[in-house]
Amino acid sequence: MSNPFVYDKAEYHTDGDYPPGLPQEQAFVHTAMYLGWIVDNGLYSEEFAEEPQDAELITQFQRRETKPTALYSAWDGCLTSDMLNDEGNAFSQDYFDFDKGRYLSDYEELLAADLPSLYHVSETWENYHTLAAHVSKRYTEWKQTKP
Repeated sequence: MSNPFVYDKAEYHTDGDYPPGLPQEQAFVHTAMYLGWIVDNGLYSEEFAEEPQDAELITQFQRRETKPTALYSAWDGCLTSDMLNDEGNAFSQDYFDFDKGRYLSDYEELLAADLPSLYHVSETWENYHTLAAHVSKRYTEWKQTKP
C-alpha cells in the first residue's frame, strides 16, 4: 500500500510568513472548511469514519454541534488522500491543489478580501456556508466536465 497523498497540513502554514500574534489555530480554518464541505457532501472515505469517535465527530459536525476545525484537528490538522473517497480525491486533486487549483483563490476572494491575510478569516457558520455554496458550484462545474 502506498503512502497517502498530503493535500495540506496546518503546520505548513505556521512557519514563514504566518502573521505574528495570530493564534496558531487560525492556520486550520481554510482547510478545515474544505474538509467540512467534503463531509457535508459525502466525499470522505470509510477509513475517515472508521473509528467510533471519528464517526461521532462527523455526526456532530453534520448537526452543526461542532465546527470544521474540530474535524480537522482530530486528524492532527492534516488533509490526506486516505480521508477522501475516489470522487473526493479526484475533485480535490483538481480544485484544492494549491499549485493549480482554485480553492485558495476562491477562499481569499470570498472571505478574506478585506482582511490582512487568509489566516484572519473567522470560523463562523456564515463564512462556512458562503464558502460551501461556492465550492458546491465549482463541484457541479467539475462534474459536468468529467468524462
